[in-house]
Amino acid sequence: MIMRFLLLTRPALWAALPAALLLGACGETPPAAAGAKGGKSGKGGGAAPVLVTKAERKIVTLSLEAIGAVEPIRTTTIRSQVTGTLKRRAIREGQDVAAGDLLLEVDSRPFQNAVQTAEADLKKAQVQLETARAQVARYRGLSNDQMVSKEQFEKITDTARALEAEVAAVESRLANARLQLEFCSIRSPLSGRTGNISVHEGDIVRANDSGAPLLTIHQVSPIYVTFGVPQQYLAAVTRYRSSGTLRVSVVPPGTDEKPEIGELTFLDNTVDSATGTIRLKGTFPNQESRLWPGQFATVNLTLASPEVTAVPANALQVSQAGQYVYVVKPDSTAELRPVTVERLSGPDAVIGKGLAPGEVVVTEGQLRVIPGRAVEIKTAGAAVGGDKSGKGAKSGKGPDKSGEPAAAKTGGKAP
Repeated sequence: MIMRFLLLTRPALWAALPAALLLGACGETPPAAAGAKGGKSGKGGGAAPVLVTKAERKIVTLSLEAIGAVEPIRTTTIRSQVTGTLKRRAIREGQDVAAGDLLLEVDSRPFQNAVQTAEADLKKAQVQLETARAQVARYRGLSNDQMVSKEQFEKITDTARALEAEVAAVESRLANARLQLEFCSIRSPLSGRTGNISVHEGDIVRANDSGAPLLTIHQVSPIYVTFGVPQQYLAAVTRYRSSGTLRVSVVPPGTDEKPEIGELTFLDNTVDSATGTIRLKGTFPNQESRLWPGQFATVNLTLASPEVTAVPANALQVSQAGQYVYVVKPDSTAELRPVTVERLSGPDAVIGKGLAPGEVVVTEGQLRVIPGRAVEIKTAGAAVGGDKSGKGAKSGKGPDKSGEPAAAKTGGKAP
């Protein structure tokens, strides 16, 4: 039965073979294959979906970023100028004090006694001086009448002059005793915040002790923030500072990102040869005490605020020929436009040459854009094919063509 079936079907197979060969020779393609080939040839045939924005004229600050350290403008270490027993602590640790406020009080009784003794000595010397001056006046008349010898008159006169010197010496001792009595009340020489107090009531404090100070006071309002910038920015900082006061902003560590605003008040006279940086200081009012001595903070030094042509940084692309953007022309076709980037500032790229304000540039979807081909502008929420080529702008920092500092690792928003 099997042999009979094969013999019956073989003639039909041989009859169909010439027809298939004929179709192949005439260039016919099976429908499935034609559909697959047509799918490949149709790739990219439509308009490329993109997101766009306009190049605009706006103010983009020229700034330097660095890490700074907060320092008090004035710091004083309090030590006793007399030796005695601490009688009272007039303040609490960590308290804000004003200049002249009483901090500590030393037992003043021994010094009061010294003042009284000096006052008594002064009165005694003054009485002796008055007696001597009266004798000089009396003997001057007798000397004129030649009732006493000249030598005796001179001796009385010398005694009066010696008593005058003694009165002056006693007055000096009295002033010193009063000063020592005043030193028993230790007062703040400046306005600031106190630190830890190392002594308590009953402790013996010594005059000019070289050990630990009684306490330390930092002036926190106003306050310094010290930071360093690379030496290659020195010329730019000097040039812009000569035309006016430079603004400095600081963001203290923490959840509150509101910056403190101050001004540049100090430019060091030498470059640190070990680090190649130059030290600067900004002064801040610090009315809310958000800046604290010893704190580290991010510093932004604004050199200028020029009005420039800017586009989003993710519009930049990089090729072997340099940086470029895709410009959407009025007929909705794309043009590859070489540009000169002066600097990057946050999300913005400052364009020196190649773009005019108002021109439309592609910010997302560049991977599917072909120069001269049509593009389809999408809204910001629409997908554009998962293209991430806009990230290429991050590598487009390129050499600076404007003579201003380019972005630096230590500078953040470098000019």
